[in-house]
Amino acid sequence: MTSRLPAILAFIILALPGIALAEWKPVEQEKTYSISGSSGAELYAAIGERGPKVGGLPLGAIAHTSFKLTWTRKYEPRDGGCVIAVNKPKLIITYVLPKLTGKPPQSVRQEWETFISGVRDHEKVHGRMIVDMVKEIETMSVGFSVPNDPDCKVIRQELTRRLAEISQNQRQKSRDFDKVELSKGGNIHQLILRLVNGS
Repeated sequence: MTSRLPAILAFIILALPGIALAEWKPVEQEKTYSISGSSGAELYAAIGERGPKVGGLPLGAIAHTSFKLTWTRKYEPRDGGCVIAVNKPKLIITYVLPKLTGKPPQSVRQEWETFISGVRDHEKVHGRMIVDMVKEIETMSVGFSVPNDPDCKVIRQELTRRLAEISQNQRQKSRDFDKVELSKGGNIHQLILRLVNGS
């Protein structure tokens, strides 16, 4: 037993840096709403009726990506100022997508598979934008400090201001991406036309 101890200790020591540097990962989940129809046009009409309502629009969107972000954050007074010593995110991304039910003709089902695959890829881009935003927040805020703030009050106000800017930038990127994808000739626009009209 004693002869194996140094090897075990060496393994533990080598493994520790990897544990310390392990990156967080977002939790991604899908939620669905059911649609049915015997043609592509009927399926698209069902999406309009049952899809997620976004931005007060009368018809439902095809799909939607949302997220919940919380932080484990520790503020520490240092040398009369305040610093963020710990700032670990927990991110849950939720994709809402349509789910085909029933048994439409095989040709319609094939068109549907192409359509939903493209829509899912589109929403995954929104997911990556959210992850990029959280990483930007993390990079900015880890070790962030404010002088003359022994009660760690000013730093919270300054952090909130900076986070609002990063969040607004992410939302604008998301809107710009949707505008291109949904515009005439855009990827989602083409997917819709193919589903409704057939290939």
